Amino acid sequence: MKIRILATTDVHGYISPYSYSDRKLCKQGLCRLSAHISRLRDEHTLLIDNGDSLQGSSLNYYHNLYEKDLIQPMAKALNYLNYDYWNLGNHDFNYGPDMIHQYINDVNATLLTGNAYEHGQPMGCEYAIHHFDDNYAIALIGVVTQHIPVWEKAEHIKDNAFEDAFDYVKRTVEKIKATEDVQGICVVYHGGHELHLETNEPTELLTGENLASKMCNEIEGIDVLIAGHQHRSYAVFVNGVATVQPYENAKNLGVIEWDLDTNERTVELLMADQEVDEELLNLIGPEEQRAQQWLDKPLGRLKEGNLLVHDPIDARIHKHPLISFINQVQLYFADKAQLSSQALFNESVGFNSEITMRDLVSTYVYSNTLKALRMNGKVLKEYLEKTAEYFDAEDGKVVLNRVFYDPKPMHFNYEMVDGLDYTIKSSNPIGSRIVEMVYQGKPVEETDEFVMVMSSYRANGGGEFDMVKNCEVVQDIQKDMVDALAEYILAHPVLEVDHEDNIKVIA
Repeated sequence: MKIRILATTDVHGYISPYSYSDRKLCKQGLCRLSAHISRLRDEHTLLIDNGDSLQGSSLNYYHNLYEKDLIQPMAKALNYLNYDYWNLGNHDFNYGPDMIHQYINDVNATLLTGNAYEHGQPMGCEYAIHHFDDNYAIALIGVVTQHIPVWEKAEHIKDNAFEDAFDYVKRTVEKIKATEDVQGICVVYHGGHELHLETNEPTELLTGENLASKMCNEIEGIDVLIAGHQHRSYAVFVNGVATVQPYENAKNLGVIEWDLDTNERTVELLMADQEVDEELLNLIGPEEQRAQQWLDKPLGRLKEGNLLVHDPIDARIHKHPLISFINQVQLYFADKAQLSSQALFNESVGFNSEITMRDLVSTYVYSNTLKALRMNGKVLKEYLEKTAEYFDAEDGKVVLNRVFYDPKPMHFNYEMVDGLDYTIKSSNPIGSRIVEMVYQGKPVEETDEFVMVMSSYRANGGGEFDMVKNCEVVQDIQKDMVDALAEYILAHPVLEVDHEDNIKVIA
């Protein structure tokens, strides 16, 4: 028997194919994958979503703010497309347990996530056996990266526990092989490959955040692995395991063709380039329209110019005034802090001269809050050294460190600090690139004390910033950053940006 598995992952609420920053038609969104799904769907086809559905798009953000008692738009979309199975992702916890519970209740598909527990009970099934007929069946195992506590707000996961994904899959594969009569095993993992897909060399610090390569290489019995989380796009075989990861925002559909008699498998990715499914678009239309009206609501204006990002690389080498402004807002709410740290996210567009909610949600795309941490000069330097890893030097010029864009873009892990002056010498060895660090005209000593405000993600050590995890929390500001930006702009309807060229990056 030949079967087919269709997979999406990291959809992040992108049902509509139109950009939320400029309303242009893009090759993304479930509305543009729908025709592929309809064409390929038959009685021997499974449709699976691999998590991170509830956070990301402006529609999702609007829904959580104003209409969270209604059915979630992504639940409508998954039900319309008749998904068979789905998995939880780390960002699905961003809006707290009530939203997840409602989503679980509203989605008709079977939740696979077995290694996420709430009050000691699995949130999904241990594993699922899908029968195609009396003679053919496969097993499906769903797991999510266990690093969720590193990033997520404590109150959102106070009743949760996350088992090591590798250990869970290994144990469950062994159980299935011993007790079930199936023709194959498919792992649905909201995590990615930590090793290069060709060389098998590490592409990141091996923290356990991503374990797909370890699963493929060390667990015997996996036939198919659907990966996610990393926002990468590939369809390959790793140690004989057919593995696919579609790109984020529903830009790809993963397709696995699988002959259960011979175990021959093929993998490919299809682009979101089909005609827009107007019926699906109309299904979410009323709330989408209300969200669009909200996005165009003017909040205030800049006294001079704009804060648009035209060259994101230059905006990091020479700190963009947009970063100065966001740090300005962070320091406004963290009134005990002298320093503020912020990253320019991968696809941040910046602000027009008249600022709307559309500008905010297109620029600050994560649901972070703020924490102000007490640290000494030694920790501060370690923090800045970590950010300085973003750069390199070639032929006497500043360039980007390859690991920040290959195999996946991670520009959000370069932080820019306001409140002190410092110099990064990118040709120096990693760990000794901060060659000058001055606060109020004086060189910073290891024993000097500071309070620095940063995103909750970073304060929890996200991006391998382990040096700050144990710092004293001076202020825990439970305010979503988009809300904080909006509140600041409304309080200062004519905005002046306090921009300083305080960071020098040299070769």
